[in-house]
Amino acid sequence: MGKNVQFKIDGDKLIVEMNLSEHKEESKSGKSLIIASTRGNKRIFQDKDVFLGLNLYEKITQKKE
Repeated sequence: MGKNVQFKIDGDKLIVEMNLSEHKEESKSGKSLIIASTRGNKRIFQDKDVFLGLNLYEKITQKKE
């Protein structure tokens, strides 16, 4: 699901996993480094209209030249 995002359902819990040491990619705007993203809202059940939308990013404080 997306970039560096895995999830599983364990009973009544949704468990989301992201690797914080994963390679970061620059956002399209160049203002942040994306660590993990679902890249929009993703359906998490086949039979229900339940969605997950998640972004984990680091703000770029100074642009490299």
